[in-house]
Formats: sequence, structure tokens, C-alpha cells
Amino acid sequence: MTAQTLPTAVGAPGAEDITSEHDVLAIGCGPFNLGLAALASTVDGLDLVVLEEQPELTWHRGMMFGDASMQVNFLADLVTLVAPQHPLSFLSYLHDMDRLYTFTVRENFFPSRREYEDYLRWAAAKLPSVRFSHRVEAVHWDKTTERFTVEAVRGDGARLRMRAGNLVLGIGTAPFVPEALAGLPQDKLLHTSEYLYRQSDVAAAQKVTVVGSGQSGAEVAVDLLSRNLEGGPAVSWLTRTTSFAPLDYTKMNLELTTPAYMQYFHSLPQAVRDRLIKEQWQFYKGISTDTLEEIHELLYRRQLEHGLAEAELRFGITVENAAVDESGRTVLTCRHRDTDQLFEHTTDLVVAATGYRNRPPRFLDPVENLLHRDPQGRPVVRADHSIELADGVSGRVFVANAEIHTHGVSAPNLDIGAIRNATILNAITGRDVYRLPKRSAFTAFEAPRQAS
Repeated sequence: MTAQTLPTAVGAPGAEDITSEHDVLAIGCGPFNLGLAALASTVDGLDLVVLEEQPELTWHRGMMFGDASMQVNFLADLVTLVAPQHPLSFLSYLHDMDRLYTFTVRENFFPSRREYEDYLRWAAAKLPSVRFSHRVEAVHWDKTTERFTVEAVRGDGARLRMRAGNLVLGIGTAPFVPEALAGLPQDKLLHTSEYLYRQSDVAAAQKVTVVGSGQSGAEVAVDLLSRNLEGGPAVSWLTRTTSFAPLDYTKMNLELTTPAYMQYFHSLPQAVRDRLIKEQWQFYKGISTDTLEEIHELLYRRQLEHGLAEAELRFGITVENAAVDESGRTVLTCRHRDTDQLFEHTTDLVVAATGYRNRPPRFLDPVENLLHRDPQGRPVVRADHSIELADGVSGRVFVANAEIHTHGVSAPNLDIGAIRNATILNAITGRDVYRLPKRSAFTAFEAPRQAS
């Protein structure tokens, strides 16, 4: 379908209202919807547009340490796992940048985060369907035309009405700060997502406490311990987990991140899914073994120095409350989970390594009554990643990285992005425009069939 653009009425001074028709409107431009645009770009007759509020693509810059590398290999790019010949693959990017040969000699299949972001920006620049500085304000369902209307504001002030039968929500997640820490003043608290933007606050503190673990918390701990070795502030690292546990990325355990397991997981009752997600926490709360080894090396090197500020690591700790005392220092009320003992922990600055949560998009408020939700308020998501909608709604709303509860812990993983996007495009077009893997795991997940 060819997009149609029709100027209508005059809105703000110097800006006009514009109405256009499309097949698919994708909201948000992170790696997942960017990958959707990349795969859609080679599907004949499909008109897809991606709308992004920000003026440019950035990716985790608050944690872009100079030596930070990806935790998935380069094949988990925007397209390769379903379309290895695609012109927007990571290898095509390397070739275009004249780095393919040196990347080969490097013999490291894990790009740096900086290089991965540069790849994303390279791909976005080649996709005219990706439109930055487009803020979505509201989504409506028109039962007469059987299409969604997306109201958006462009960077120049023009108001847009864009219609499509299919929406894909890829707005990402938002930094999460638990209630126990949320009441701290801004100058006493930062989230890992803004760590590199708050370096002056880190340098000014006499003691910095990281609350929470996972890869982000561990990378902050590496930075703080390195500073500590050079005479920097005291460091504390507190986490609720039962240990500073590694990411379990052993090959057979990675079978649980495959499309085959995702399909099996979706077939299970919701109570079973919720139990499994809790049991599989090392997929998303663990720490890479390289980072753990780096932390141990820094702690070992501290033994050879004298006069350094304190460095303290404790697991099995729950922070229950946080306040600022009369001297201006932060006091955390903590509970030792093994013994149930309460104690106070005093610090100057808290770094919340407490992860991310799905952000509820306000622009969906006008169609909220059309979305089916489970008893916990989560969208009911079909196997093809579309939300179950009210009877009579022929349009479809797909989600990216908002379906852990229905598709499992691999939903946020970059290596599932191309598979999910191919699934969505196949569903929208009604044909197999991309071949999905028929066997992606050696493990059999279902119960064996019994002979009758």
C-alpha cells in the first residue's frame, strides 16, 4: 500500500494539520522497532512508519563505559537471525564502515556497546520510514473505517493524524526506583541509567552505595572500585539476591531463550509462567563472569594498598527505608534476610541498580477499554505478540518487550528481536514473508505423548 498524505486544516501558526494513511504505525524507535522497520523495508507493498519522540537515536548512554561490550554476539543484530542476506545487517555495517576485515582479525564476536549504538544509528539513517521528533499524543479506534488514528506532533509543530490498521508498541522501559528509595532528594539518589551523567555527584561523595545487582550494578561497582583504588570514595554494594550470581549463559541453559521455548512458555497457564519467571532470575539479574572476575581482581589489588576508603559488599540485604539525617547524610534502614536483623547504613550517595519497568503509555488511554488485561493488569498477549482486543475491533496492537509474563524472560533480549519482528510482519501480511526457524532448540520442553 502506498502512503497517502493529505493536508487538511491549519493548526498552530506556521504549521498545518496533516492526515496520512499507512499499513503499520510503530511507536518508539529502540532496537526492536528499528529492527521491525529494517525487516519491513524489503517487504514489497508494505507501508510502515516508525514514530520516535526523541530527535535522534541514543542507546543506554548513561552506562556507556569505554570498555563495555555487548552480552550477545554480532549475529543478534536487527535482521540476521531471519534474513542473513539483509542489507542492514551488522556485517553490512562493518563493510560500509571499512571495518569488516579488522573485525574478523579481532576474533571477538561481541561488539562494544558504543559500536552497537553506532550500528543502530547507521541503520536508522538508511530508513526513511523512521521519523524522529514525532511525539504521539493519543490513539483512537475508528470503528467506521476500522483503523486506528494516531495523533502526533512533529518537531516543527505540525499536528499529524496518521491512520493504520496495525500498531506496534515499542516504547521501551523506564528506570525503576523502589518505594524505599524514591523519597530521597535528587542530589542523594541516581539510577544506573544516568550514572555517567552524574559524575560530579559521584566525585563529590565520600561514600557511594550501590543498591541492587545485575549487570548494571556490577559495572557501576567496577567503576567505583577503580576510583577507590586511586584514592576515591568509599564503596558499598548491597543486593537482595542470595549471592553475586553470574548470568547463566551456558549453552544448554540458553535453550530457554530460544523461539522454541518461547512458544512452549506461551502455551502454559499464567500461574506456571509467573513461577518460571521468578525461577529464571539469573537470565536478567545475573552478572557476566568477566565482570565478576574484574571485581574480584580490583578487590584483590586493594589488599596491596594502604589508607584506602572502605569497600563493602553484602548480599541478602533488603533496603526498607531511606532518609536524610540532620548532618545531611543518607541513612538506609536495611534488613539482613537470613537473620531478619535490622541495621542502619549511612552513605552520601545512593546508586539505584534496580532495573526497569514497562512504562504505561498515556497515549493509549482513549483505547484502554479495548485492551484485554489479566487480573494483575497486564495485557493479554497472543503468541504472535498481539494484544487481545475487544470484540469487533479488527485492528491489531502488537507489543515489543512488554510480554515477559506471556512469552518468558527472553522477551527483552536483543537476540529474539528479529524473530519477534518476523512473526509480527508475517501476521500483518498474512503470509510468510520471513521464514521462522522450525527447530531452534535441542531440548524437548513439552511432556511426551502417551500411546493410546
